Amino acid sequence: MATETATTTDVSNATGDWKAGVAGGLAGGVVFGLVMAFVIPAPLLDVVIPSMYGLAPPAAPFLGWVVHMSHGAVIGVGFAALLGVRPDLGDTVGKAIGIGGAYGLVVWVGLAVIVMPIWLPAVGSPATPPLPNISALSAAGHLVFGAVLGGVYAGVAE
Repeated sequence: MATETATTTDVSNATGDWKAGVAGGLAGGVVFGLVMAFVIPAPLLDVVIPSMYGLAPPAAPFLGWVVHMSHGAVIGVGFAALLGVRPDLGDTVGKAIGIGGAYGLVVWVGLAVIVMPIWLPAVGSPATPPLPNISALSAAGHLVFGAVLGGVYAGVAE
């Protein structure tokens, strides 16, 4: 004689509030973009960032902003996905800002420190940073980006 046993497992299939992620990523992108434009030495926003996609040289500040803001929106969606899986990480504005800042630093290590120095020479960019590309100003900019992302996400998420 056969017996049947039923079991249930709780699984989160939440994706987070992707619109809040985009809004936070764009807000963080504006703040970080201003840091790049006025604090971090050129040619980061004018040449390095657009050259990731073959859009520079010559210097293309408008295209640099477009690429930078697009990156911010996509990275913001990643943050929304993280908080969709772990909503407790963003259940207060303070937590969301702190987790956002930490997320910004993780993005810095993964993308600015490691990926950019590999990617840029692969696409023929004349503006290739060293590997690893460690810069205190870049780390600070990514930290601020993430904190703004987290704060806006917390304020906008439904």
